[in-house]
Amino acid sequence: MTKILKINGLEKTYKSGQKQLTVLKDISFDVEKGQTFSIVGPSGSGKTTLLGLCAGLDEPNSGTVELCGLDLKNLNEDERAELRNKEVGFIFQNFQLLPTLTALENVSIPLELQGAKDAIHKSKELLEKVGLADRMHHYPSQLSGGEQQRVALARAFSNTPSILFADEPTGNLDEETGEKVIQLLFDLNKEAGTTLVIISHDLDLANRTQQILRLKGGQILTNQRTEVN
Repeated sequence: MTKILKINGLEKTYKSGQKQLTVLKDISFDVEKGQTFSIVGPSGSGKTTLLGLCAGLDEPNSGTVELCGLDLKNLNEDERAELRNKEVGFIFQNFQLLPTLTALENVSIPLELQGAKDAIHKSKELLEKVGLADRMHHYPSQLSGGEQQRVALARAFSNTPSILFADEPTGNLDEETGEKVIQLLFDLNKEAGTTLVIISHDLDLANRTQQILRLKGGQILTNQRTEVN
């Protein structure tokens, strides 16, 4: 299987006063292309820090990250941004929609940045898929939390990413709404054939992915396959 993400010997420390705080230590794992993969652990275990390193949003103190066949340490900031724009999608707990833009405009931004001529048409199709055909001209403040996260889902898949990182995608949603959003996420992901990496503290959600990496205290506790196909 082709490895779309390869992490080797990753370490991340921050300076806290006169001390060095180790957030991640000796992290190594691979994610196969097309796989559903989850990173779980309690608050403070380093999950979100690890996501940032995997996506090239931050740099490790040591170790390597290979994303889509490229070693991120060999890329400058602009080149990493270009890689994310072309190959990576994101879904965040707090939606990260631009408040001054409509749902349609929020979804079309990644496509327009790529110069796609059919940006609006494709964005409309995606919003229809997530059940927001009648809400696409509404602003985020006019949408419920579940609707905002569905807009974020449509945006994440708009540029047909090779890999999608979802950071606590249901963290701000009630249980029923969260379940609907997760089902949409997996359905869209299966249709697009995207590699999905979910960061969560929710083991029930993690058990729906093909592999689970458990973190504790900034180190890998377990890394195991599940029975999900």
